[in-house]
Amino acid sequence: MIFVFKTTVKNKWQVRKLKPHIDNMLPNASWNFDLKDCDNILRIESEENVVDLMINLLNMHQFDCVELV
Repeated sequence: MIFVFKTTVKNKWQVRKLKPHIDNMLPNASWNFDLKDCDNILRIESEENVVDLMINLLNMHQFDCVELV
C-alpha cells in the first residue's frame, strides 16, 4: 500500500532529522519526502498501516501531518 501525507516538513535538514526515526519505525518500508513546489508530501510504501505511526511521530517532532486520501 502507498500512504500519502501532507506535512509541514519544509527542507532537507528536517528530513535528515526525521530519517533515523522513520527508518527505525519502518525498517521494511520505502519512503520519501517530496518538497518540490512547496507540496511537502511524504509517501510511504508499506505492507502495514502506518497512518497513526507517522502522524504521531511527526507531531512529536512539532510537524503537522495529515493523510491525503
